[in-house]
Amino acid sequence: MNADYVVVAVVSTLAIALHVVLFVLIRRWMDRDLALSFGGDDPLKRDWMLGQLACARRQGVRRRDLPAWLERASAGYDTGAEAEHAEAAG
Repeated sequence: MNADYVVVAVVSTLAIALHVVLFVLIRRWMDRDLALSFGGDDPLKRDWMLGQLACARRQGVRRRDLPAWLERASAGYDTGAEAEHAEAAG
């Protein structure tokens, strides 16, 4: 009968771990989609916003503050830098 408890404990632990992993992945995907939405249709700005998302993670920006932080970063996107990227690429 002890083996039954061990099996239940192992399966329960694995199920909880799976849910935690899925929860973390889905949150990351949502944050990435949020950053990309501020980039619009411009591929350079989208890449730049992904870099800003990485910067926000390094700075430890809280998740509830992330939308406002990314919005400020998006507003600060320098169109002159966009022109420099276009010249370098083309």
